[in-house]
Amino acid sequence: MDMILENSIGIDGQVFADRRNDIRRRVLKGVVLSFNHGFSSFEGVMRNQSGGGGKLSFGEALSLPSMFEVRIAGEEKPRTARVRWRSMTALGVEFI
Repeated sequence: MDMILENSIGIDGQVFADRRNDIRRRVLKGVVLSFNHGFSSFEGVMRNQSGGGGKLSFGEALSLPSMFEVRIAGEEKPRTARVRWRSMTALGVEFI
């Protein structure tokens, strides 16, 4: 898996250094989000991952809650995640 080494680009077009504490790795893993006390679930794809979080991609992400359990393909236990940023089709999450 390749490390993501690029800098980030702000809304104004200015390039700034990546502020993450952990190195991200590109991945393509299925994920299932669970919320509403386990009564609701949503499927998506993890696009990059670090020890502290990752980027999740969906067909539509605006209706998802700000906190949920995420089960990542290939991992034994689900993780609790909190949304750090959101777009129409993606979420940046922090593992708690």
